[in-house]
Amino acid sequence: MPNTLPDALIFDLDGTLADTMPVHFEIWQAILEPLGLDFPEPRFYQCGGMPTQKIVEMLCQEQGMEIDPHAVAAQKSAAFFEHVGSIKPIEPIVAIAREYHGKIPMAIATGGGRKAAEATARQIGVHHLFEGLVTADDVTHHKPHPETFLRAAELLGVTADNCRAYEDTQTGIAAARAAGMEVVDVREVLR
Repeated sequence: MPNTLPDALIFDLDGTLADTMPVHFEIWQAILEPLGLDFPEPRFYQCGGMPTQKIVEMLCQEQGMEIDPHAVAAQKSAAFFEHVGSIKPIEPIVAIAREYHGKIPMAIATGGGRKAAEATARQIGVHHLFEGLVTADDVTHHKPHPETFLRAAELLGVTADNCRAYEDTQTGIAAARAAGMEVVDVREVLR
């Protein structure tokens, strides 16, 4: 972990602060299998940070299928809320947020939707730690584009190049780096 303290900390949510990825994968399989869309687990993890609708559009294009991405996104969202109570925090990363709460500004920058992000943050007990929340609903360009991270820095009133981002996917790491942020790959921290 870097030793110098940045102006702000920005955390991804799913797979970084919250252990949601197994829940999301299970839901994806339950929804896509009956539709005939293939979404293997390695590919699922490669798409971490992408909004549901964009994933469905991509899978349909790749597999030559026509399925309403809005309907699938709505179905996945509803299923997620049925499982939100089983989500647990990723304690080593949440501990970092708790340690710096009140010392430097912090935000969440997620590729998920606002309602799901708020519910997840409440479920794992971290919603009160963060001054800002930027979701897929708040940006035009999603990860790996840097907009999500740039908006989070803007919300906190700091420049992006003075922020440290915590991420768990290549898509998210690429987005934070493109924003000019120092990046901590939490997969390395959790080993």
